[in-house]
Parts: sequence; structure tokens; C-alpha cells
Amino acid sequence: MARVLDGADVDDRAELGEGTVVWHLAQVREGVRMGRDCVVGRGAYVGPGVQIGDNVKLQNYALVYDPATLESGVFIGPAAVLTNDVYPRSVDPDGTLKRAGDWESTGVVVREGASVGARAVVLAGCTVGRWALVAAGAVVTKDVPDFALVAGCPARVIKWVGRAGEPLEDIGEGRWRCPQTGQLYQQERDELMEVPC
Repeated sequence: MARVLDGADVDDRAELGEGTVVWHLAQVREGVRMGRDCVVGRGAYVGPGVQIGDNVKLQNYALVYDPATLESGVFIGPAAVLTNDVYPRSVDPDGTLKRAGDWESTGVVVREGASVGARAVVLAGCTVGRWALVAAGAVVTKDVPDFALVAGCPARVIKWVGRAGEPLEDIGEGRWRCPQTGQLYQQERDELMEVPC
């Protein structure tokens, strides 16, 4: 059974998996589907219809706007923001306040095992690849490849990381090794793939 702490606001139409915990002042909106053993930190926001896998951590004050998809094992750092509006405006050109039907929300996708660091921003429509790592404070303006470590504004690939999150060691000829697990990776142009054991 999921656990919702006092002061959290979880809509009755949200689905929370077994073992999931929602902390104080967090808000989980209608239509959210969240897997098992997730943690939603204090003051985090999860927008309507967001889809979240198992074992996902949303740290304090993380903002995940609809229609984002977070696959299993994702980490969203403190005060990180996943946006949903490619051309944000409060009003139409004639000055009329925009309403829900006046614009199309475009979600962010964060693939399995990826991490988004503290205060990072991921712009609408971007995908963060499997096991990638977005550095704290980065601004993601385009898709992030699997296993990439991106940093800066705009974010760019600065290193490769493995499933353990540590930077990989370059062992030559486009091959990389995880210093923690020993797992090997092969680089083909701008992509990195695990070498089967």
C-alpha cells in the first residue's frame, strides 16, 4: 500500500503503486500513474496524467509537468524542472488569457535509470536517454543520448557514464569501461552501447 504523509495533496484519481511514499506538501494531480516503491519528496509537483515507472525518486521541490513520462529507476533532483510548453505565453496576441485548450502541452521523457541533477531544467519535448546523467544546473535543449553526462547551458555531452553513474574510463578504440562494475561499452559516433558480457 502507498503512504501519503499529512499535508500532501494526492488526487483521488491518481494511482500510486505499492510501497510508494508521498511526502509533506507534495502535490500529485489527477490521472497520474506511479509505479511501486517511488518517493515523491517534500513540495514536489506531479502534473495531470504524468506516467511514472517503478523505483523513481522525485526529490524535494522537483516540478514534473504533464504529459511527462519517467521510466523505472529515474532520479529527479531537488528543484529540477521538466517543462511542457515549447512557446510559453500567458496571453494570446490579442491579450486574452490563455486557457488549457489554447495550447498543446509537450512532455519530457526520461528513460530508464537516468538522473536529472538539482536545479536542472529539461525543455519541453526533450528525451533524456537511458542511464544518462544531467548535471546540476544544466539546461537541456535537445535530446540526451543514452549513457551521456551533459552539463552547461545549453547542456552538451562532456563525458560518458555507466549504470553506476560514474564517468567511464577510455580504454581506446572507442571502448569504455566502468571503474566500478567493469562493464564495457562501445562508442559508435555519438552513441554509446553496452558490450554484452
